[in-house]
Amino acid sequence: MPNCHAYTWLLFPSVDFFYIQQDNTTELFKRACKIFNVEPELLRIWDFSGQLTLYFMYDKSRLFTDYQKQWDQEILLELQVYGLSDMKSTNGKKDELPLGIANGSSCESGSLGLTGLQNLGNTCFMNSAVQCLAHTPKLVDYFLGDYNKEINHENPLGMDGEIALAFGDLIRKLWAPGSSPVAPRLFKSKLARFAPQFSGFNQHDSQELLAFLLDGLHEDLNRVKCKPYVEAKDGDNRRDEEVADEYWQNHIARNDSIIVDVCQGQYKSTLICPICKKVSVTFDPFMYLSLPLPSTTMRTMTLTVISSDGSAGPVPYTVTVPKSGRFSDLIQSLGNACSLGIDETLLVAEVYNNRIIRFLEDPADSLSLIRDGDRLIAYRLPSDAEKDQLIVFMHQRSDEHYIHGKVTPFWKAFGIPLLAMVRNNSSGSDICRTYLVLLRPFAISSQNGLTESKTIVTSADEENAEMEDAVNSCTDVAMDIDDNQKEIKSPSDTELQFYVTDEKGTLNDNKIVMNECIPETGSLSRCYVLVSWPERLIEQYDMQPLKLLPEVFKCSFLARKPPESVSLYKCLEAFLKEEPLGPEDMWYCPGCKEHRQASKKLDIWRLPEILVIHLKRFSYSRYTKNKLETYVDFPIDNLDLSSHIAYKNGGISTRYMLYAISNHYGSMGGGHYTAHVHHGGGRWYDFDDSRVSPISEDKIKSSAAYVLFYRRLADDI
Repeated sequence: MPNCHAYTWLLFPSVDFFYIQQDNTTELFKRACKIFNVEPELLRIWDFSGQLTLYFMYDKSRLFTDYQKQWDQEILLELQVYGLSDMKSTNGKKDELPLGIANGSSCESGSLGLTGLQNLGNTCFMNSAVQCLAHTPKLVDYFLGDYNKEINHENPLGMDGEIALAFGDLIRKLWAPGSSPVAPRLFKSKLARFAPQFSGFNQHDSQELLAFLLDGLHEDLNRVKCKPYVEAKDGDNRRDEEVADEYWQNHIARNDSIIVDVCQGQYKSTLICPICKKVSVTFDPFMYLSLPLPSTTMRTMTLTVISSDGSAGPVPYTVTVPKSGRFSDLIQSLGNACSLGIDETLLVAEVYNNRIIRFLEDPADSLSLIRDGDRLIAYRLPSDAEKDQLIVFMHQRSDEHYIHGKVTPFWKAFGIPLLAMVRNNSSGSDICRTYLVLLRPFAISSQNGLTESKTIVTSADEENAEMEDAVNSCTDVAMDIDDNQKEIKSPSDTELQFYVTDEKGTLNDNKIVMNECIPETGSLSRCYVLVSWPERLIEQYDMQPLKLLPEVFKCSFLARKPPESVSLYKCLEAFLKEEPLGPEDMWYCPGCKEHRQASKKLDIWRLPEILVIHLKRFSYSRYTKNKLETYVDFPIDNLDLSSHIAYKNGGISTRYMLYAISNHYGSMGGGHYTAHVHHGGGRWYDFDDSRVSPISEDKIKSSAAYVLFYRRLADDI
C-alpha cells in the first residue's frame, strides 16, 4: 500500500520502532523527521525482510544516503527516544533531548513521554515522584528494554518482582505514542500491598515514596541471587582510597542492580570520641542527599537575665541557637552572651501571669519545647550552692475594685518572681534581708524611704545597719488570700509582709516571723515566698522592669517578612558541617567501651550518575509540625560539586545538569505535588497530574521545589 503508514509499536533498549510502508526512502526520512520533530541523526531505516539490516541512515558527511531500494513490503523506522546516558555537554550548552510523537495529553503534538497521570484521590505525591523517575536517563532505557530477565524472585528483601513489573508497565504506558493520561491503578495497588503506609487515599510525602520505590526496585532487580557474608574491616591507618574501595566492593558484592549503577553514591563518615579522641571512619552508600536549609537551621531567642545578688536588674539577651538543638545549646549561648562567671550557673524558668509555671532544667530537652510566644527568664545563681535552699519570691500589692457600688480592697500579683539562695534553716530576718538586696537595682533615689539609694556604701557596717533598719520595720499583718486577687482584712501601709506559699502564690496562712526559722515546706531545696507590698514602698521603687518580659521571638503581623533565600551550595555546606550527635544517638566508642556523644562529619566520597537531592522542608517534633518556605537558588545547567567532594577522581565529572523537580505547594496538612521535567532544547514541562503543559525555564525555580534530580555531565575533553 504505497503512501500509507501502518504504525506498530515495539520496545527495545534505548530505541522505539515503527513499521512503515513507503516508496521513496528519502521522502520517507524527511517526513518522519517532520512528524517526530527531531534531528535527522536520531532516525534510521532498517531492512526487516528476513533479517535486520541497515537500509537508510543520516550521514553527517553527506546530507542523505539513499540506497534506492524500492520494496513493496515492511521496513523499519528506528527513532532514538532517550539517549541521555551518552550525551555530552558542549561549550556549556544544554544537551538536546530527542522528542517523539504526540501522546494525546494536553501538551502540543510531536512529543513522546509527555503523558499525564490521573489523580486517583490524593495521589499527586505519587504522580510527581513517578514522573521524575519516568524521565530519568538510563532508567527509561532500562524499563523500555528487556528487564524481566533481571528480576530477582529469590530475594527475601524484594517483592518477587511485582513492584518492578508494575513500575516497568507504567513507564511503557507513559512512553507509548498517542497515549491519553494513564490511570496508575495497578501500580497504586502494588504500592499499597507492599508499603501499607501509602494505602488509602490520604496525602503523603513524595520523597518518602521515592525512597521506598528506589529501594524496592533495587531489591526486585538485584542481580545478586545469593548475598555473600562480608565484614567491614577497620581502616588500621590505611589510605582512605583503599578503605573506601573495599567498602564499595563489599557493598556491590551484595547489591548489584540498575539502581545501584545509576543512583547510588558513597559517603565518608567520621566519628571522634570527645573523651579518648578515638577516630572511626566508615564509607557508606547513599541513594539521595537530604540537605538542611541553613537559613532556617538556626533560631533566634530572647531571654531576660537577672542576678540573684542584687548587683543588676533584668537585662534581655538575644542569642542564636540550632533550631533542632538541645537546652544545653541555649545555656551555652546565653552564658557567653551575659559573660557568665565560672562560679555561676543559669536557672531558666518560664513566667506567666506573674509566676513561674515551669523550670527548664534538663540539658537534653529539645528546644522545640520552647515556643516563640513564651517569656523566659534566666536567673544567675552561684554554682557551688547545691546544699542551700532556693527561695522564689512572688510579689503582691493592694488594689481597689468596685463591687456593687462599694470600694473593696484586694491584693493583686505584680512583677516577675525573684530568686536567691539562702542557707538551710534561715530565719525570717534572713529572708527579709535577702529580698531587700534583690530590690536594690529598682530603688528610686529619695531623701526619705526605706531603701533610699545612696551614692556609695563605704563600709559593711553601714550596709548592715541599713538592712537591719529595714528588717525591723517589717511587722506582721493578717490577710486572707484568694489566688491572684486577695481581699485585705487588716491592711498596713508601711511594712513588707512575708508568707510561705505554694507555686501559685495562693496561700497566706504560713506567715514568716522575723526572728524565727522559716516554716518547713514540702521541698527542702525550694521554697516559695509571697511578699505583700504597702503602697508607700511601691512609690520608692521603679517596678517597671519587673512588669513585662519580652517574648522569645516577637512575630510582626503588620510588616510582611521577606522570603528567605539560600543557595543550594550553602545547603550542601550545612549538610557537610561537623556537629555533635544528639543524646539519643550516642555512639559506642571502641576505645572507651562506653556510649559517647561523639562529633560526626560527613563527606561525599563517590558521586552517582543520577544525583537526587532532597530539601528538608518539613520538620517534625513531638509538639509541632512545620513547613519551611525558604527559596533555594539551585543551578540548572551546571551544578559543580568539585569543591564539595572529598575524593577527587580526575576521570569522573563532578558537574551536573538539572532535569526534573518534584514540587510541593501549600501547607503541611495538605498541599499539592507537581513535577517539572526538562524535555530537550531548553523545553520544560509542568506535570500536574493529568495535565501536561509547557513552562518557561525562568518559572521552574520556586520555594515549592522539594526534590531535585540531576544527571552527570561529561566534562569537555
